[in-house]
Amino acid sequence: MSKTKIIIQARTGSTRLPQKMILPFYENEGIFSLILNRLTSHFNKEDIILATSSNPNNDVLVEIAERYGVNYFRGSEDDVLQRFIDAAKEFSVDNIIRVCADNPFLDVFYIELLLEKFVQFDCDYLSYMTSDGTPSIKTHYGFWAEAVKLSALEKVKSLTDEKLYHEHVTNFIYANRDKFDVNFFEIIPEIDRHKDIRLTIDTQVDFDVQKEIFNKLNNYIPNFTSLNVIDFLEDNPYYLEVMKGEILKNQK
Repeated sequence: MSKTKIIIQARTGSTRLPQKMILPFYENEGIFSLILNRLTSHFNKEDIILATSSNPNNDVLVEIAERYGVNYFRGSEDDVLQRFIDAAKEFSVDNIIRVCADNPFLDVFYIELLLEKFVQFDCDYLSYMTSDGTPSIKTHYGFWAEAVKLSALEKVKSLTDEKLYHEHVTNFIYANRDKFDVNFFEIIPEIDRHKDIRLTIDTQVDFDVQKEIFNKLNNYIPNFTSLNVIDFLEDNPYYLEVMKGEILKNQK
């Protein structure tokens, strides 16, 4: 991954659930630590970068990144697009695998696929989508990352000053596919048929439910995959009902 690196978006200043990155989630570790543990177990540490803000509240995330031996960049708090552009330039990155740190059920298999295919396709953007064409980043699943070229992010910056597109790094790209070379893999039917899965953490209910699921799963299937999660949820439909309620309250 000479010019391709994994950049993790994380900060502690969540409005709905402050400190969600570091609240005890599994064996007293927070979700940021757990994601770093999973990534550094599969990829070279030098190819992983934390992109956080310069706000002192995020010092704790930098300390965790240093503990895992990964690089970090500190930039804008609110202009996340600019933060990613600056982080990529700081570490001479051309191709970015963007990971959101509020997804503790991230499946590294799909990151490996992005890494393999992104350079091969030589497109501006590559990620996953549902059977109805919805980009995975706009869903509640929380299993997938996305790949984007630095040049595409710089093009977004040149084309729009709209706050939405500077807060949500890649939205402008897949909303304007006539301006970019965009490709998607369709997610597998076993996952696609479950529209009520929510495994991204925004609220206290998300945190509590997912903590319970993660602890039960990880205790008997370390390094579980998204399909293991699906099997678990099918066997425990109670969680799906709770997730459905949170999806209705937190539509993207």
